[in-house]
Amino acid sequence: MKNSKLLKALLFLGGAVAIGIGAAILLMPTDFYGTYGIDIGRDASLLNEIRAPGGALVAMGVLVMAGAFFAQFTFASTVIATAAYLSYGLSRLFSMAMDGMPDSGLAGAAAFELVMGVICAFALVRYRVS
Repeated sequence: MKNSKLLKALLFLGGAVAIGIGAAILLMPTDFYGTYGIDIGRDASLLNEIRAPGGALVAMGVLVMAGAFFAQFTFASTVIATAAYLSYGLSRLFSMAMDGMPDSGLAGAAAFELVMGVICAFALVRYRVS
């Protein structure tokens, strides 16, 4: 499946989404979180804590996207995408169970992350056995 166009499209999409979300969090966290009704204010420590995962998402997205273009990264990119999307989605489900329902946009993000994670896991299993 290394040369699969479907896998390359999945890695491209997964990487692009992570880069876009990560860049928005890194560059304009107040505006990004404001779309979900979250007012993070101007606290420098809070902004620092919020921007850091944005940068990590950008880096993860680049690594995932690399698998769409370079065959030697395909397996690792698929592992990274699977782990990242499932961990985000499952963590959001945990938060919903512990804290209640968030804004509908965040619930939608959870659904997207879980779907992407499951699809990536399927691709990982398929890639690993072929």
